Amino acid sequence: MKLINTTDAEGTVLCHDITRIIRGVTKDAVFRKGHIVTKEDIPVLLSVGKDKLYVWEKQEGMLHENEAAEILCQICQGSHMGRTQAKEGKIELVADIDGLLKVNQAGLKAVNGLGRMMIASRHGNFPVKKGDKLAGTRIIPLVIEEESMEAARNAAREATGGKPLLELKPFVHKKVGIVTTGNEVFHGRIQDTFTPVLRQKLAEFDTQVIDHVIWDDDDQKVTASILDMIRKGADVVCCTGGMSVDPDDRTPLAIKNTGARIVSYGAPVLPGAMFLLAYYPVAGGERPRQVAIMGLPGCVMYAKRTIFDLVLPRVMADDPVTSEELAALGQGGLCLNCPVCTFPNCGFGKGC
Repeated sequence: MKLINTTDAEGTVLCHDITRIIRGVTKDAVFRKGHIVTKEDIPVLLSVGKDKLYVWEKQEGMLHENEAAEILCQICQGSHMGRTQAKEGKIELVADIDGLLKVNQAGLKAVNGLGRMMIASRHGNFPVKKGDKLAGTRIIPLVIEEESMEAARNAAREATGGKPLLELKPFVHKKVGIVTTGNEVFHGRIQDTFTPVLRQKLAEFDTQVIDHVIWDDDDQKVTASILDMIRKGADVVCCTGGMSVDPDDRTPLAIKNTGARIVSYGAPVLPGAMFLLAYYPVAGGERPRQVAIMGLPGCVMYAKRTIFDLVLPRVMADDPVTSEELAALGQGGLCLNCPVCTFPNCGFGKGC
């Protein structure tokens, strides 16, 4: 690549797109990379402010921005993702399905830390819809050394073990059991307003509620119902009520007594501090599976968004949640209860 005066450009080959920007009207290339400049093109180039041009002069060991952008795309692109054509060193990735986006933060930081190239993604561990933009990649200079792009490959490979930086996990059909607890509901003193909210949130995904029972504050009955629902094929069991530390709140004990592995009782999220997550292993059948058991505090019934909205998409994508990941929700775990809720397009649940 070499720099020449535009007035001397006739017959040369452009090594990058020439963009025309008219505010409120257009922002697009008037000439594309590879275009052979004609005499008639020179006034047009001058009119868009190009008194000098970079024209192509291939050098050993150097890559054009679009060639390098293809490498960044390869580093990022996982299954179920589409992509745009390389343009001005930029490629965007788009979701081909509804699913849960996973982002390898260590790999992303390693590549971006190299400089002169960048990858910007949306937050991981959140649901996306088919057609949603997932990430954009960009090469900063017009040309870049091949060894710099090889360093990017190596940095990503070291962080991911050779996997793409981005993963889109499809949502899976789930059979759900609901256990509603509380003396006040069981004895008909108040109406059950929790279950309708829960069903509405579950309906946002591919779910089938296969069983629903209502019990008083008897932990043995709740334990037995959870195990019964698992035997019936439930992939998820949601227990509502009885999640605080009052003497009558026995749901955490009931879940523990199933023999499930407790991931966490409590989460640094408001609303949702008294949330409980456990996994119950089921052997046999076509494949071993982990049944997610969730103890849902009362805030899920009345708050717009809670810890349940952060964990449910991951459960629906068979993406196991760890205690470390729950602990990391502290930064960003405070819902501001905005008058108009814009979740997930807000900071709730988005830590560092």
